[in-house]
Amino acid sequence: MAIILNGENFTIEKLVDIARNNGKVEIPVTAIQKVKQCRAMLEEKIKAKEIMYGVNTGIGEFSEVILTDEQTKQFQKYLIYNHAAGIGDPAPIEYIRGAIASRINVLVKGKSGCRPEIPITMVEMLNKGVTPVVCLKGSVGASGDLAPMSQIALLLMGEGEAYYKGEKLPGKVAMERAGITIPGLKARDGLAAINGSNLITSISALQLYDINRWLKQAEIACAMTLEALYANMKPYDVRLHQARGFPGAVRTSKAIMKCIEGSDLLSGKFKMKVQDAYSMRSSPQVIGAAHDAVDWARKQVEIELNGVGDNPIFLPEYKLTLTGANFQGTPVSLPMDMVGAAVTMVSVISERRLNRLTNPALSIGLPAFLSKGAGMMSGMMLSQYTADTLIVEQRILSFPASIMSIPAAADQEDFVSMGMNTAIKNAQILDNACGVLGIEFMAAAQALDFRDFNPGKGVTTAKRVIRKYVEHLDEDRPLYNDHTRMKELIKSCEILQEVEKVVGSLEQ
Repeated sequence: MAIILNGENFTIEKLVDIARNNGKVEIPVTAIQKVKQCRAMLEEKIKAKEIMYGVNTGIGEFSEVILTDEQTKQFQKYLIYNHAAGIGDPAPIEYIRGAIASRINVLVKGKSGCRPEIPITMVEMLNKGVTPVVCLKGSVGASGDLAPMSQIALLLMGEGEAYYKGEKLPGKVAMERAGITIPGLKARDGLAAINGSNLITSISALQLYDINRWLKQAEIACAMTLEALYANMKPYDVRLHQARGFPGAVRTSKAIMKCIEGSDLLSGKFKMKVQDAYSMRSSPQVIGAAHDAVDWARKQVEIELNGVGDNPIFLPEYKLTLTGANFQGTPVSLPMDMVGAAVTMVSVISERRLNRLTNPALSIGLPAFLSKGAGMMSGMMLSQYTADTLIVEQRILSFPASIMSIPAAADQEDFVSMGMNTAIKNAQILDNACGVLGIEFMAAAQALDFRDFNPGKGVTTAKRVIRKYVEHLDEDRPLYNDHTRMKELIKSCEILQEVEKVVGSLEQ
Protein backbone atom coordinates (compact mmCIF):
# COMPACT_ATOMS: atom_id res chain seq x y z
CA MET A 1 0.00 0.00 0.00
CA ALA A 2 1.34 3.42 -0.97
CA ILE A 3 2.32 5.93 1.70
CA ILE A 4 0.11 9.00 1.35
CA LEU A 5 1.94 12.31 1.41
CA ASN A 6 -0.63 15.03 2.08
CA GLY A 7 1.32 17.42 4.33
CA GLU A 8 0.04 15.74 7.48
CA ASN A 9 0.66 12.62 9.58
CA PHE A 10 4.10 11.95 8.11
CA THR A 11 6.05 9.92 10.67
CA ILE A 12 9.62 8.77 11.11
CA GLU A 13 8.54 5.19 10.41
CA LYS A 14 6.94 6.21 7.10
CA LEU A 15 10.09 8.06 6.08
CA VAL A 16 12.22 5.02 6.95
CA ASP A 17 9.96 2.82 4.81
CA ILE A 18 10.32 5.16 1.83
CA ALA A 19 14.04 5.72 2.31
CA ARG A 20 15.19 2.17 3.08
CA ASN A 21 12.51 -0.16 1.80
CA ASN A 22 11.64 1.69 -1.43
CA GLY A 23 8.11 2.25 -0.14
CA LYS A 24 5.82 3.71 -2.80
CA VAL A 25 4.31 7.15 -2.30
CA GLU A 26 1.18 8.89 -3.50
CA ILE A 27 -0.20 12.43 -3.37
CA PRO A 28 -3.99 12.66 -2.94
CA VAL A 29 -6.06 14.78 -5.31
CA THR A 30 -7.02 17.13 -2.47
CA ALA A 31 -3.36 17.99 -1.86
CA ILE A 32 -2.71 18.62 -5.55
CA GLN A 33 -5.69 20.97 -5.54
CA LYS A 34 -4.10 22.96 -2.69
CA VAL A 35 -0.89 23.26 -4.71
CA LYS A 36 -2.84 24.50 -7.73
CA GLN A 37 -4.76 27.08 -5.70
CA CYS A 38 -1.55 28.45 -4.24
CA ARG A 39 0.09 28.57 -7.65
CA ALA A 40 -2.84 30.47 -9.10
CA MET A 41 -2.50 33.11 -6.38
CA LEU A 42 1.23 33.40 -7.04
CA GLU A 43 0.73 33.90 -10.77
CA GLU A 44 -1.80 36.64 -10.11
CA LYS A 45 0.77 38.40 -7.92
CA ILE A 46 3.47 38.01 -10.59
CA LYS A 47 1.16 39.60 -13.19
CA ALA A 48 0.42 42.42 -10.75
CA LYS A 49 4.20 43.06 -10.41
CA GLU A 50 4.11 42.46 -6.64
CA ILE A 51 7.65 42.21 -5.27
CA MET A 52 8.20 38.74 -3.80
CA TYR A 53 11.48 37.42 -2.42
CA GLY A 54 13.03 34.71 -4.56
CA VAL A 55 10.39 35.07 -7.24
CA ASN A 56 11.20 38.42 -8.84
CA THR A 57 14.07 39.40 -6.53
CA GLY A 58 17.52 38.01 -5.98
CA ILE A 59 18.21 35.99 -2.85
CA GLY A 60 20.38 36.39 0.22
CA GLU A 61 22.39 39.60 0.04
CA PHE A 62 20.74 40.24 -3.36
CA SER A 63 17.20 40.22 -1.96
CA GLU A 64 16.86 43.94 -2.71
CA VAL A 65 17.68 43.44 -6.40
CA ILE A 66 14.46 43.52 -8.43
CA LEU A 67 14.44 41.26 -11.51
CA THR A 68 12.97 42.09 -14.90
CA ASP A 69 10.34 39.80 -16.42
CA GLU A 70 12.97 38.09 -18.57
CA GLN A 71 15.33 37.70 -15.60
CA THR A 72 12.49 36.19 -13.55
CA LYS A 73 12.13 33.45 -16.17
CA GLN A 74 15.85 32.63 -16.11
CA PHE A 75 16.46 33.17 -12.41
CA GLN A 76 15.36 29.73 -11.15
CA LYS A 77 17.88 27.96 -13.38
CA TYR A 78 20.79 30.08 -12.18
CA LEU A 79 19.58 29.79 -8.60
CA ILE A 80 19.94 26.01 -8.79
CA TYR A 81 23.26 26.19 -10.62
CA ASN A 82 24.95 28.47 -8.12
CA HIS A 83 23.57 26.67 -5.08
CA ALA A 84 24.62 23.20 -6.25
CA ALA A 85 27.92 23.89 -4.52
CA GLY A 86 28.53 20.91 -2.22
CA ILE A 87 31.75 18.96 -2.00
CA GLY A 88 33.09 15.46 -1.66
CA ASP A 89 31.53 12.04 -1.38
CA PRO A 90 27.88 11.40 -2.22
CA ALA A 91 25.34 10.90 0.53
CA PRO A 92 23.78 7.43 0.96
CA ILE A 93 20.76 6.82 -1.23
CA GLU A 94 18.48 6.40 1.79
CA TYR A 95 19.33 9.92 2.97
CA ILE A 96 18.33 11.40 -0.39
CA ARG A 97 15.13 9.39 -0.76
CA GLY A 98 14.12 10.56 2.71
CA ALA A 99 14.92 14.18 1.82
CA ILE A 100 12.83 14.01 -1.36
CA ALA A 101 9.88 12.53 0.56
CA SER A 102 10.25 15.21 3.20
CA ARG A 103 10.27 17.96 0.56
CA ILE A 104 7.21 16.56 -1.18
CA ASN A 105 5.33 16.70 2.11
CA VAL A 106 6.20 20.40 2.44
CA LEU A 107 5.17 21.28 -1.11
CA VAL A 108 1.81 19.49 -1.00
CA LYS A 109 0.68 21.65 1.91
CA GLY A 110 -0.01 24.26 -0.75
CA LYS A 111 1.99 27.07 0.85
CA SER A 112 5.09 27.06 -1.36
CA GLY A 113 3.81 28.48 -4.66
CA CYS A 114 5.39 25.91 -6.98
CA ARG A 115 3.64 24.25 -9.87
CA PRO A 116 2.11 20.83 -9.09
CA GLU A 117 4.51 19.29 -11.60
CA ILE A 118 7.34 19.69 -9.06
CA PRO A 119 6.03 17.41 -6.27
CA ILE A 120 4.46 15.07 -8.84
CA THR A 121 7.84 14.60 -10.54
CA MET A 122 9.52 13.99 -7.19
CA VAL A 123 6.95 11.26 -6.47
CA GLU A 124 7.82 9.62 -9.79
CA MET A 125 11.51 9.77 -8.93
CA LEU A 126 10.87 7.93 -5.67
CA ASN A 127 8.50 5.36 -7.15
CA LYS A 128 10.65 4.62 -10.20
CA GLY A 129 13.96 4.54 -8.33
CA VAL A 130 15.73 7.61 -9.71
CA THR A 131 17.92 9.02 -6.93
CA PRO A 132 20.01 12.16 -7.48
CA VAL A 133 23.73 12.02 -6.70
CA VAL A 134 24.16 14.53 -3.87
CA CYS A 135 27.31 15.58 -2.02
CA LEU A 136 26.82 15.03 1.69
CA LYS A 137 28.76 18.14 2.70
CA GLY A 138 27.94 21.74 1.81
CA SER A 139 24.86 22.71 3.82
CA VAL A 140 24.99 25.13 6.75
CA GLY A 141 21.38 24.29 7.61
CA ALA A 142 20.01 27.82 7.51
CA SER A 143 18.28 28.74 4.25
CA GLY A 144 17.45 25.09 4.16
CA ASP A 145 19.93 22.51 2.87
CA LEU A 146 20.49 24.63 -0.20
CA ALA A 147 23.55 22.89 -1.66
CA PRO A 148 22.34 19.29 -1.44
CA MET A 149 18.73 20.12 -2.29
CA SER A 150 19.96 21.95 -5.39
CA GLN A 151 21.64 18.78 -6.62
CA ILE A 152 18.24 17.10 -6.30
CA ALA A 153 16.62 20.01 -8.17
CA LEU A 154 19.08 19.69 -11.06
CA LEU A 155 17.16 16.61 -12.15
CA LEU A 156 14.01 18.72 -12.48
CA MET A 157 15.87 20.45 -15.31
CA GLY A 158 17.25 17.23 -16.77
CA GLU A 159 20.72 17.94 -15.43
CA GLY A 160 22.97 16.66 -12.66
CA GLU A 161 23.56 12.96 -12.01
CA ALA A 162 21.42 10.14 -10.66
CA TYR A 163 21.47 6.50 -9.66
CA TYR A 164 19.07 4.27 -11.59
CA LYS A 165 18.96 0.48 -11.45
CA GLY A 166 22.43 0.32 -9.94
CA GLU A 167 24.04 2.70 -12.44
CA LYS A 168 25.29 6.24 -11.99
CA LEU A 169 24.02 8.17 -14.99
CA PRO A 170 23.61 11.72 -16.26
CA GLY A 171 20.38 13.06 -14.78
CA LYS A 172 18.64 13.42 -18.13
CA VAL A 173 19.47 9.84 -19.11
CA ALA A 174 18.22 8.46 -15.78
CA MET A 175 14.94 10.36 -16.07
CA GLU A 176 14.43 9.25 -19.67
CA ARG A 177 15.13 5.60 -18.90
CA ALA A 178 12.66 5.73 -16.03
CA GLY A 179 10.04 7.34 -18.27
CA ILE A 180 9.81 10.51 -16.18
CA THR A 181 8.94 13.78 -17.91
CA ILE A 182 11.34 16.57 -17.01
CA PRO A 183 9.20 19.50 -15.78
CA GLY A 184 11.74 22.31 -16.02
CA LEU A 185 11.67 25.23 -13.60
CA LYS A 186 9.45 28.28 -13.86
CA ALA A 187 9.07 31.22 -11.47
CA ARG A 188 9.41 30.13 -7.84
CA ASP A 189 9.77 26.40 -8.68
CA GLY A 190 13.51 26.21 -8.00
CA LEU A 191 13.47 27.96 -4.64
CA ALA A 192 10.41 25.97 -3.58
CA ALA A 193 12.32 22.76 -4.33
CA ILE A 194 15.34 23.62 -2.16
CA ASN A 195 14.46 26.07 0.63
CA GLY A 196 14.08 23.76 3.63
CA SER A 197 16.19 21.66 5.98
CA ASN A 198 14.99 18.44 4.41
CA LEU A 199 18.24 16.50 4.18
CA ILE A 200 19.06 17.26 7.82
CA THR A 201 15.56 16.14 8.74
CA SER A 202 15.80 12.96 6.69
CA ILE A 203 19.12 11.94 8.23
CA SER A 204 17.85 12.79 11.72
CA ALA A 205 14.70 10.71 11.23
CA LEU A 206 16.72 7.70 10.13
CA GLN A 207 19.12 8.13 13.04
CA LEU A 208 16.33 8.42 15.60
CA TYR A 209 14.81 5.21 14.30
CA ASP A 210 18.16 3.44 14.67
CA ILE A 211 19.01 5.01 18.03
CA ASN A 212 15.76 3.84 19.58
CA ARG A 213 16.65 0.27 18.60
CA TRP A 214 20.22 0.75 19.80
CA LEU A 215 18.98 1.93 23.20
CA LYS A 216 16.81 -1.16 23.51
CA GLN A 217 19.90 -3.26 22.87
CA ALA A 218 21.75 -1.23 25.50
CA GLU A 219 19.08 -2.39 27.96
CA ILE A 220 19.59 -6.02 26.96
CA ALA A 221 23.37 -5.70 27.31
CA CYS A 222 22.91 -4.07 30.70
CA ALA A 223 20.69 -6.95 31.82
CA MET A 224 23.32 -9.48 30.73
CA THR A 225 26.06 -7.69 32.62
CA LEU A 226 23.89 -7.33 35.73
CA GLU A 227 23.30 -11.07 35.76
CA ALA A 228 27.00 -11.81 35.25
CA LEU A 229 27.88 -9.53 38.21
CA TYR A 230 25.21 -10.89 40.61
CA ALA A 231 23.54 -7.50 40.74
CA ASN A 232 21.12 -6.45 43.44
CA MET A 233 17.92 -6.08 41.44
CA LYS A 234 16.09 -3.64 43.73
CA PRO A 235 17.29 -0.59 41.71
CA TYR A 236 15.33 -1.90 38.71
CA ASP A 237 11.97 -2.16 40.45
CA VAL A 238 9.68 -0.01 38.30
CA ARG A 239 8.05 1.46 41.41
CA LEU A 240 11.32 3.20 42.28
CA HIS A 241 11.30 5.02 38.95
CA GLN A 242 7.60 5.74 38.98
CA ALA A 243 8.19 7.54 42.29
CA ARG A 244 10.56 9.95 40.55
CA GLY A 245 8.49 10.25 37.40
CA PHE A 246 10.85 10.31 34.41
CA PRO A 247 9.20 8.25 31.64
CA GLY A 248 12.49 7.09 30.12
CA ALA A 249 13.70 5.58 33.39
CA VAL A 250 10.36 3.83 33.89
CA ARG A 251 10.64 2.40 30.37
CA THR A 252 14.22 1.22 30.87
CA SER A 253 13.58 -0.41 34.25
CA LYS A 254 10.69 -2.37 32.74
CA ALA A 255 12.84 -3.44 29.79
CA ILE A 256 15.69 -4.66 31.97
CA MET A 257 13.35 -6.61 34.24
CA LYS A 258 11.69 -8.22 31.20
CA CYS A 259 15.10 -9.50 30.09
CA ILE A 260 15.89 -10.88 33.56
CA GLU A 261 12.48 -12.46 34.16
CA GLY A 262 12.88 -16.13 35.08
CA SER A 263 16.45 -15.73 36.34
CA ASP A 264 17.78 -17.67 39.32
CA LEU A 265 19.10 -14.30 40.53
CA LEU A 266 15.54 -13.38 41.48
CA SER A 267 15.20 -16.43 43.75
CA GLY A 268 16.87 -14.76 46.77
CA LYS A 269 19.42 -17.58 47.07
CA PHE A 270 22.39 -15.53 45.93
CA LYS A 271 24.38 -13.18 48.12
CA MET A 272 24.31 -9.64 46.74
CA LYS A 273 25.72 -6.29 47.74
CA VAL A 274 23.46 -3.85 49.52
CA GLN A 275 24.32 -1.32 46.80
CA ASP A 276 26.13 -1.86 43.53
CA ALA A 277 28.27 0.72 41.72
CA TYR A 278 26.60 3.58 39.89
CA SER A 279 27.33 2.07 36.46
CA MET A 280 25.06 -0.79 37.47
CA ARG A 281 22.31 0.64 39.63
CA SER A 282 21.87 3.96 37.81
CA SER A 283 21.61 2.41 34.33
CA PRO A 284 17.80 2.97 34.20
CA GLN A 285 18.24 6.65 34.99
CA VAL A 286 21.02 7.07 32.41
CA ILE A 287 19.57 5.03 29.53
CA GLY A 288 16.17 6.44 30.42
CA ALA A 289 17.44 10.01 30.10
CA ALA A 290 18.63 9.13 26.60
CA HIS A 291 15.15 7.82 25.78
CA ASP A 292 13.68 11.11 26.96
CA ALA A 293 16.12 13.07 24.76
CA VAL A 294 15.19 10.91 21.76
CA ASP A 295 11.49 11.44 22.51
CA TRP A 296 11.92 15.23 22.38
CA ALA A 297 13.97 15.03 19.19
CA ARG A 298 11.37 12.75 17.62
CA LYS A 299 8.64 15.31 18.32
CA GLN A 300 10.73 18.07 16.77
CA VAL A 301 11.58 16.05 13.67
CA GLU A 302 7.97 15.02 13.08
CA ILE A 303 6.82 18.63 13.45
CA GLU A 304 9.38 19.53 10.79
CA LEU A 305 8.26 16.65 8.56
CA ASN A 306 4.72 18.04 8.59
CA GLY A 307 5.44 21.77 8.65
CA VAL A 308 5.94 24.46 6.03
CA GLY A 309 9.72 24.68 6.00
CA ASP A 310 10.09 27.26 3.24
CA ASN A 311 10.60 30.95 2.47
CA PRO A 312 8.60 32.80 1.46
CA ILE A 313 5.31 31.08 2.21
CA PHE A 314 2.03 31.86 0.48
CA LEU A 315 -1.35 31.90 2.20
CA PRO A 316 -4.06 31.75 -0.48
CA GLU A 317 -6.84 32.17 2.06
CA TYR A 318 -5.43 35.63 2.85
CA LYS A 319 -3.91 36.29 -0.60
CA LEU A 320 -0.77 36.95 1.40
CA THR A 321 2.95 36.35 0.94
CA LEU A 322 5.04 36.10 4.13
CA THR A 323 8.81 36.19 4.16
CA GLY A 324 10.53 34.71 7.19
CA ALA A 325 12.98 31.99 8.16
CA ASN A 326 11.04 28.72 8.27
CA PHE A 327 14.01 27.05 6.59
CA GLN A 328 16.11 27.47 9.76
CA GLY A 329 17.51 24.08 10.87
CA THR A 330 17.97 24.85 14.58
CA PRO A 331 14.70 23.23 15.75
CA VAL A 332 16.14 19.94 14.48
CA SER A 333 19.88 20.44 15.03
CA LEU A 334 19.58 21.45 18.69
CA PRO A 335 17.71 18.33 19.87
CA MET A 336 19.86 16.13 17.62
CA ASP A 337 23.01 17.55 19.23
CA MET A 338 21.51 16.44 22.55
CA VAL A 339 20.75 13.00 21.14
CA GLY A 340 24.34 12.59 19.97
CA ALA A 341 25.58 13.42 23.46
CA ALA A 342 23.01 11.02 24.93
CA VAL A 343 24.28 8.13 22.79
CA THR A 344 27.82 8.92 23.92
CA MET A 345 26.68 9.00 27.55
CA VAL A 346 25.08 5.55 27.29
CA SER A 347 28.24 4.26 25.61
CA VAL A 348 30.31 5.57 28.52
CA ILE A 349 28.21 3.72 31.10
CA SER A 350 28.39 0.59 28.93
CA GLU A 351 32.20 0.77 29.03
CA ARG A 352 32.12 1.21 32.82
CA ARG A 353 30.10 -2.00 33.13
CA LEU A 354 32.60 -3.67 30.79
CA ASN A 355 35.33 -2.58 33.16
CA ARG A 356 33.59 -4.31 36.06
CA LEU A 357 33.36 -7.53 34.04
CA THR A 358 37.07 -7.57 33.20
CA ASN A 359 38.61 -6.11 36.39
CA PRO A 360 39.19 -8.97 38.89
CA ALA A 361 38.92 -6.54 41.81
CA LEU A 362 35.34 -5.69 40.78
CA SER A 363 33.96 -8.75 38.99
CA ILE A 364 32.67 -10.83 41.94
CA GLY A 365 34.87 -13.86 41.29
CA LEU A 366 35.17 -13.81 37.52
CA PRO A 367 38.64 -14.63 36.15
CA ALA A 368 40.82 -11.63 35.35
CA PHE A 369 39.93 -10.16 31.96
CA LEU A 370 37.54 -13.10 31.54
CA SER A 371 40.35 -15.54 30.77
CA LYS A 372 40.99 -18.87 32.51
CA GLY A 373 44.65 -18.54 31.59
CA ALA A 374 45.17 -15.03 32.96
CA GLY A 375 48.86 -14.21 32.96
CA MET A 376 49.93 -16.02 29.86
CA MET A 377 46.56 -15.08 28.36
CA SER A 378 45.16 -11.54 28.36
CA GLY A 379 41.56 -12.44 27.54
CA MET A 380 39.48 -9.34 26.82
CA MET A 381 41.96 -6.81 28.22
CA LEU A 382 42.45 -5.22 24.80
CA SER A 383 38.71 -5.20 24.07
CA GLN A 384 38.42 -2.45 26.65
CA TYR A 385 41.13 -0.48 24.87
CA THR A 386 39.06 -0.62 21.68
CA ALA A 387 35.91 0.50 23.46
CA ASP A 388 37.83 3.36 25.07
CA THR A 389 39.19 4.75 21.83
CA LEU A 390 35.72 4.65 20.26
CA ILE A 391 34.33 6.57 23.24
CA VAL A 392 37.02 9.26 23.08
CA GLU A 393 36.07 9.85 19.46
CA GLN A 394 32.41 10.03 20.49
CA ARG A 395 33.23 12.59 23.16
CA ILE A 396 35.06 14.79 20.67
CA LEU A 397 32.09 14.55 18.28
CA SER A 398 29.56 15.32 21.03
CA PHE A 399 30.45 19.00 21.09
CA PRO A 400 27.30 20.70 19.75
CA ALA A 401 27.41 21.93 16.17
CA SER A 402 24.29 24.04 16.68
CA ILE A 403 26.32 26.72 18.51
CA MET A 404 29.02 26.87 15.83
CA SER A 405 27.43 29.39 13.48
CA ILE A 406 29.68 31.13 10.95
CA PRO A 407 28.06 34.11 9.17
CA ALA A 408 27.57 33.80 5.41
CA ALA A 409 26.28 35.75 2.40
CA ALA A 410 27.88 39.08 3.35
CA ASP A 411 26.30 38.81 6.83
CA GLN A 412 22.76 38.69 5.46
CA GLU A 413 22.74 35.07 6.67
CA ASP A 414 24.57 35.89 9.88
CA PHE A 415 23.28 32.98 11.98
CA VAL A 416 23.09 29.44 10.64
CA SER A 417 22.26 26.14 12.35
CA MET A 418 25.13 23.94 11.14
CA GLY A 419 22.63 21.11 11.36
CA MET A 420 24.35 19.07 8.65
CA ASN A 421 27.44 18.92 10.82
CA THR A 422 25.24 17.58 13.61
CA ALA A 423 23.82 14.92 11.30
CA ILE A 424 27.24 13.86 9.98
CA LYS A 425 28.85 13.58 13.40
CA ASN A 426 25.86 11.75 14.86
CA ALA A 427 26.29 9.08 12.21
CA GLN A 428 29.84 8.45 13.46
CA ILE A 429 28.77 8.60 17.11
CA LEU A 430 26.16 5.92 16.44
CA ASP A 431 28.58 3.78 14.43
CA ASN A 432 31.04 3.83 17.33
CA ALA A 433 28.22 3.16 19.80
CA CYS A 434 27.43 -0.10 18.01
CA GLY A 435 31.06 -1.12 18.49
CA VAL A 436 31.09 -0.25 22.19
CA LEU A 437 27.85 -2.07 22.88
CA GLY A 438 28.98 -5.08 20.85
CA ILE A 439 32.03 -5.41 23.06
CA GLU A 440 29.93 -5.26 26.24
CA PHE A 441 27.65 -7.97 24.84
CA MET A 442 30.67 -10.12 23.99
CA ALA A 443 32.16 -9.69 27.47
CA ALA A 444 28.84 -10.35 29.22
CA ALA A 445 28.36 -13.58 27.24
CA GLN A 446 31.90 -14.63 28.14
CA ALA A 447 31.28 -13.85 31.82
CA LEU A 448 28.01 -15.80 31.92
CA ASP A 449 29.89 -18.83 30.61
CA PHE A 450 31.75 -18.82 33.94
CA ARG A 451 28.60 -18.62 36.07
CA ASP A 452 26.59 -21.60 37.23
CA PHE A 453 22.98 -20.47 37.29
CA ASN A 454 20.08 -19.97 34.90
CA PRO A 455 19.85 -16.38 33.58
CA GLY A 456 16.60 -14.69 32.58
CA LYS A 457 14.77 -15.63 29.41
CA GLY A 458 15.81 -12.49 27.56
CA VAL A 459 19.43 -12.75 28.65
CA THR A 460 19.58 -16.43 27.68
CA THR A 461 18.21 -15.60 24.25
CA ALA A 462 20.70 -12.77 23.72
CA LYS A 463 23.61 -15.03 24.69
CA ARG A 464 22.40 -17.72 22.28
CA VAL A 465 22.38 -15.21 19.39
CA ILE A 466 25.86 -13.94 20.28
CA ARG A 467 27.23 -17.48 20.24
CA LYS A 468 26.05 -17.87 16.63
CA TYR A 469 28.70 -15.31 15.67
CA VAL A 470 31.38 -15.30 18.39
CA GLU A 471 32.74 -18.38 20.14
CA HIS A 472 33.72 -18.51 23.81
CA LEU A 473 37.24 -17.13 24.26
CA ASP A 474 38.87 -20.29 25.60
CA GLU A 475 42.37 -19.13 24.73
CA ASP A 476 43.67 -15.90 23.22
CA ARG A 477 43.04 -15.26 19.54
CA PRO A 478 42.98 -12.13 17.36
CA LEU A 479 39.80 -10.33 18.39
CA TYR A 480 39.33 -7.83 15.60
CA ASN A 481 37.04 -10.17 13.68
CA ASP A 482 34.94 -10.83 16.78
CA HIS A 483 34.67 -7.11 17.57
CA THR A 484 33.64 -6.30 14.01
CA ARG A 485 31.10 -9.15 13.90
CA MET A 486 29.57 -7.92 17.14
CA LYS A 487 29.35 -4.37 15.80
CA GLU A 488 27.52 -5.61 12.71
CA LEU A 489 25.28 -7.81 14.87
CA ILE A 490 24.19 -4.74 16.83
CA LYS A 491 23.44 -2.90 13.59
CA SER A 492 21.39 -5.83 12.33
CA CYS A 493 19.26 -5.79 15.52
CA GLU A 494 19.08 -9.60 15.47
CA ILE A 495 19.63 -9.75 19.24
CA LEU A 496 16.79 -7.30 19.76
CA GLN A 497 14.45 -9.14 17.42
CA GLU A 498 15.05 -12.51 19.06
CA VAL A 499 14.78 -11.17 22.60
CA GLU A 500 11.52 -9.37 21.86
CA LYS A 501 10.10 -12.62 20.45
CA VAL A 502 10.63 -14.15 23.88
CA VAL A 503 9.86 -11.31 26.31
CA GLY A 504 7.65 -9.00 24.25
CA SER A 505 8.28 -5.42 23.21
CA LEU A 506 10.86 -3.57 25.29
CA GLU A 507 8.99 -0.30 24.65
CA GLN A 508 5.94 -1.18 26.74
